[in-house]
Amino acid sequence: MGVIATKLFAPARRSGLVARPWLVERLDGTLERGHRLTLVSAPAGFGKTTLIGDWVGRQERAGWLSLDAGDNAPARFLTHLWAALPGIRVAQPQGDVPVTAVLTAVVNDYAEQPDCNAVLVLDDYHVIESLDVHEAVAFLLDNLPDQLHLIVSTRADPPFPLARLRSRGQLTELRVDDLRFAAAEAGAFLNDVMGLRLAPEDVQALEDRTEGWAAGLQLAALSLRGVSDVAGFIAAFTGSHRFVIDYLADEVLARLSAEMREFLLRTSVLDRLTGPLCDAVTGQTAGGKVLEELDRANVFLVALDAGRNWYRYHHLFRDVLQARLQAEYPEELPRLHRAASEWYAGQGSTAEAVRHALAAGDHARAGRLVEEALPEVRRTRQDALLLEWIGALPDSVVRWNPVLSIVAGWAAMTAGDLAGMEGRLDDADAALSSGEIAGTWADTEDLRTAPAMILIYRAALAQARGEVEATVRCAERALELAGPDDHFVRGAGGGFLGLAAWAKGDVADALSTFSTAVRELHAAGNLVDEQDAAIVLGDLWTAAGRPSRARKTYSETLENAVRNGPPYPRVTADLHVGLAELDRELDDLESAETHLELAKTLAEHGSITENRHRWYVVMAQVRAARGDFADAIRLLDEAERRYRPGSYPDVRPIAALRARIHLAAGDLVAAEAWARDIPNTPSYLNEYGRLTVARLMIRRGEDVRELLDGLEADAAGRAGSLLEIGVLRALAQQVRGDRAGAAETLRRTFSETPEPAQYKRLLIDEGLVAPQPAAMVEPLTDRELDVLRLLDTELTGPEIARHLFVSLNTLRTHTKRIFTKLGATTRSGAVRRARERGLL
Repeated sequence: MGVIATKLFAPARRSGLVARPWLVERLDGTLERGHRLTLVSAPAGFGKTTLIGDWVGRQERAGWLSLDAGDNAPARFLTHLWAALPGIRVAQPQGDVPVTAVLTAVVNDYAEQPDCNAVLVLDDYHVIESLDVHEAVAFLLDNLPDQLHLIVSTRADPPFPLARLRSRGQLTELRVDDLRFAAAEAGAFLNDVMGLRLAPEDVQALEDRTEGWAAGLQLAALSLRGVSDVAGFIAAFTGSHRFVIDYLADEVLARLSAEMREFLLRTSVLDRLTGPLCDAVTGQTAGGKVLEELDRANVFLVALDAGRNWYRYHHLFRDVLQARLQAEYPEELPRLHRAASEWYAGQGSTAEAVRHALAAGDHARAGRLVEEALPEVRRTRQDALLLEWIGALPDSVVRWNPVLSIVAGWAAMTAGDLAGMEGRLDDADAALSSGEIAGTWADTEDLRTAPAMILIYRAALAQARGEVEATVRCAERALELAGPDDHFVRGAGGGFLGLAAWAKGDVADALSTFSTAVRELHAAGNLVDEQDAAIVLGDLWTAAGRPSRARKTYSETLENAVRNGPPYPRVTADLHVGLAELDRELDDLESAETHLELAKTLAEHGSITENRHRWYVVMAQVRAARGDFADAIRLLDEAERRYRPGSYPDVRPIAALRARIHLAAGDLVAAEAWARDIPNTPSYLNEYGRLTVARLMIRRGEDVRELLDGLEADAAGRAGSLLEIGVLRALAQQVRGDRAGAAETLRRTFSETPEPAQYKRLLIDEGLVAPQPAAMVEPLTDRELDVLRLLDTELTGPEIARHLFVSLNTLRTHTKRIFTKLGATTRSGAVRRARERGLL
């Protein structure tokens, strides 16, 4: 998302400002170490922005961010906040990253700059309504280092922990009573700045009428120019602020030329003004000169940059102008907004172009702009912006546009509305079939590949519903439609074939197919999706009985994701959750909790849709491992609330895990209640539940051999499943009193497991002891250990020989001796035996 540079400029300092030294002194005091927030809170027109802008202009290190309604989108807020931070040393955010991750990076970066004393101003904070943005700024305040101070200018108090900051002496507040002009200040403003010659009693009367309201004084001063009966004017100047606004606006506008008044009214639709944009909206050619004239006349115009190329109207004055425009020329509004949209589109500012198109009611144009922006928005995963756009478009536009219908289907899926998703995909098919308004669709790659993408999303829908064969059918048909250079379609289609293979339990095929799909996503430039895929690959390696490969996948992706420093991509949180799950299985609960705390900080609002529940699942497992079963159940309840069926097969249902925790807590009644509704159909998607039923049967003293035999027959090729089945066989034998048989079953099971040392909690949770490997007849030499370590890599034999600078025959001699000493006959068997003995 691009940065609107003019949002980052503090108002240019005006000459002839009224000196207010005691307010400047209050602001100077906020720079003391440990002081976090200065809140300048007052209604419109009390000079908040002027005061702060003048003070900031004297600071060595200060940043400014003028907020508008568009900043309620977390991604947009994040981008502009980052650009506004003074002295930040790390790269700007890329893609759809969580706000809390960025703010954590901000805190850390400033904390590492001991001599930094920076100020960041958030102006017009009252426009922020987003709970996500409020929470993010509150997070920043809670963790703000001494080196950074925050100033918030607003018309209404934000939902921050003000009472806590106030009690700790970390808050400075400037409010209406502080900002009101006293009589002496009002006199200085009216006579010295505005050039009037008012008697002290007239100044006092006007100050009384306006109650020190700066905007009221300015409006009064403009209206008084050329008035002979000053006392009569002031006597009539009474009423509420709203009355004052209406009255004085009429007076000010009435004294301007008709051309100037029309310019003001028509350009009031703009948040920011520059000459060419004003020309586009008004149809004139002197917009820049008019803005300069308004600036010189002090007619409520605020310069946004030092070069005075960009301006905005005083918000209060703009409100009045817009009310007049609506009352006098309502039919002009669509044309004005459409012209602004066209100008912004020509400048490449799609977000502003879409906003004005929507304000114009030109939904067809807005939809077309969204179509054209879709490739970049999707590639960088600006999901929040895309959801905002698609939600603002009426159904009549979306329904008859195949590309927009596909986007709407994706939006429905993110909300967990699978029926709504199917309806949107049906709309997309119908639109393509009819082709009645095809001429209005943007001619993009998304339109060309729409038939294939509809099938991709139908594959996603089938996958979310657990319909494996339908997933395969739709993905294969999509791949048939894809050309050799349609890398995104090929990556997505191949990805769903891999996910379907996983759902069927064919882990080897899933790993191969999904890995190929990831390479296609890389070729398509979808690096965010490529990083996200690491979560699936990690799960697949774990299912294959290779948790160390899962850890390597997570760790390498995490390293790549954070290589350029914060802010981190959204996948970082999910990678930490994956590492926590692996640590929990190793019974390293402290490390698991550390990863989970990092994940929580990084992505409260930024995890992959399919993974938003997973943090709670893994934390529940950690809590259960510590014996806190009540909290584990509470966490699983929250996980269930957050769960959304998506692209990933639900191979470990939350309800089945809850039943396992009930069993661990000794609550057989709750576990039995769950088991009544469990299907006994042999499939990988049911395996986790059936293994849970086996645990329940063992606790009840029932014979589980037939159930485990069936599960074992279905689990061929899945080392992770076979290991768990073997452990349950041993548990059943031990419960029956056959300890020797249990020990033998465990020994055999672990000897056939690729990485037996990676599984500890599986045994601890069932009250079993890991089998100890037989002692070696002769220890390995240092050279043989070097060879052994390389056998545990992806290197081929010739590559290992070259690495060691030995011949292939010498390598074979070393390998043969290693096999003999470890009692192995294959390379994988030797590595497994070495792991059992702690040699690797």
